[in-house]
Amino acid sequence: MKWTELVVFTLLFGVVTVLGFVAARWRAGSTLEHLDEWGLGGRKFGSWITWFLIGGDVYTAYTFVAVPALMFSAGAAGFFALPYTVILYPIVFLPLLRLWSVSRAHGYVTPADFVRGRYGSSTLALLIAITGIVATMPYIALQLVGLEAVLRTLGLNGTGIVGHLPLLIAFVILAVYTYQSGLRAPALIAFVKDILVYVVIIVAVVYLPIKLGGWSEIFGAADEKFKATPAPGDGILLNGNNQLQYATLALGSALALFLYPHSITGVLASRGRTVIKRNMSALPAYSLLLGLLALLGYVAIAAGTKPLTNNATGDPDTNTIIPNLFEQQFPSWFAGIAFAAIGIGALVPAAIMSIAAANLWTRNIYKEYIRRDATAQDEAKQAKLASLVVKFGAVAFILFIDPQFSIDLQLIGGVMILQTLPAVAIALYTRWFHVWGLIGGWIAGMGWGMVLLYNIPSADGKRAHFGASALRLGELNLFGWHPFAGSTLQIYVGIVALLANLLVAVVVTVAARRMRVFNGLDKTDPADYHVDEDDPKLRPVATH
Repeated sequence: MKWTELVVFTLLFGVVTVLGFVAARWRAGSTLEHLDEWGLGGRKFGSWITWFLIGGDVYTAYTFVAVPALMFSAGAAGFFALPYTVILYPIVFLPLLRLWSVSRAHGYVTPADFVRGRYGSSTLALLIAITGIVATMPYIALQLVGLEAVLRTLGLNGTGIVGHLPLLIAFVILAVYTYQSGLRAPALIAFVKDILVYVVIIVAVVYLPIKLGGWSEIFGAADEKFKATPAPGDGILLNGNNQLQYATLALGSALALFLYPHSITGVLASRGRTVIKRNMSALPAYSLLLGLLALLGYVAIAAGTKPLTNNATGDPDTNTIIPNLFEQQFPSWFAGIAFAAIGIGALVPAAIMSIAAANLWTRNIYKEYIRRDATAQDEAKQAKLASLVVKFGAVAFILFIDPQFSIDLQLIGGVMILQTLPAVAIALYTRWFHVWGLIGGWIAGMGWGMVLLYNIPSADGKRAHFGASALRLGELNLFGWHPFAGSTLQIYVGIVALLANLLVAVVVTVAARRMRVFNGLDKTDPADYHVDEDDPKLRPVATH
């Protein structure tokens, strides 16, 4: 047991727990019994709060643990996260402005709310809601993976349920203050989390290279490691087989990130379009942080760091690479701060994700199909309860499924959420796609994507199915036809499934238009996509 680190970690964890409960009264509206207030923080967060909230939402504990761990294991392929966050913000800059405006004009809380209003289809909205909930669940579970890696490094590495007990306690605390305070809790805690993360990473990228002989020694050690144990795709440079997969994974991840309901929740909670513009311009500062963080994977190689053994499974846990590096190289007190940064970094996105999933359940399933006459108070109560179910459903992933498998599930989640792009992102600009084209495209993209993922084995040979998200082009099968037979190039499954989605959507749309099939009612107006916070026509918050 690392007692000094554990004491520092516990003290900082205690601070954010107090902040979580205090947040209920922070910038509070007239009531928390409304989704505008509980689920979106009153829709009034300014530039600084939004910057910390979205940053804490997008750059999660798993990012801090898994990206450098992937660099440690595979080399340059793990660096895909950097170009993905570089191209992300220019892509989403304008669509998010339009989504904020139309959502503010009509009181939409979820992306499925927008789809319901845009196409008048409860079926399409239901598909979007289910996709968002299912894709978010393993994402929450991955926050637990990062938090468990820290707890394991601290010495809390027991077997069976006992080994998971500290994690359960942490998430009970998270569940209680999220239930009470809603989105205000992670928004307030995000300040502490981001400050700790910046301090730890800046110190790490300055102190550790000096201690280990400089960056030339670090890159040299990484190069030697990958050359000594050659594996397809591993190395400090990309090769011919993984360049396409690298590029498509970066593009697919960029397209997917702000389709996730938790990312949209952070945007809809902001006060106005100017706040979003400032944030999309400033958030790339996190990309610099991410690039420096990723290099810690190579630092761990040079330092001779090894992953700890997970006593619950008996296997090495590569997610402990960075926590173990910090424990070995930093003074005990600073290692405790670093562990707290990662641990708190798990709580912020986990809280936002559970709130976003709860909003989807409440607005687009419960009220649409179970209780149409639900009041605003009923919605808020239902969302609070749903947020608890989502959190403990994520804990169940860790208790009953190999955590390594839950990591692969996140890749599946990315493939899934990409299938909402035509109905959400493209619909912000045009209503050309027919509602049945969007439904058909979703079915085709989701179905084919899952089939492709099912047939991909894991690299270690332990699983025959759902082992990765990289597909060999030579194995691409179109009704028995292999258009790229023999090719060893790899591509991200999400892009392949999205192309199938768009193709089917176009074909069905053309057919439906020729047959003059009714395309639903659009409740939005062109002017709705440009309203701002000072528009006199906006309905007051928490009144509908």
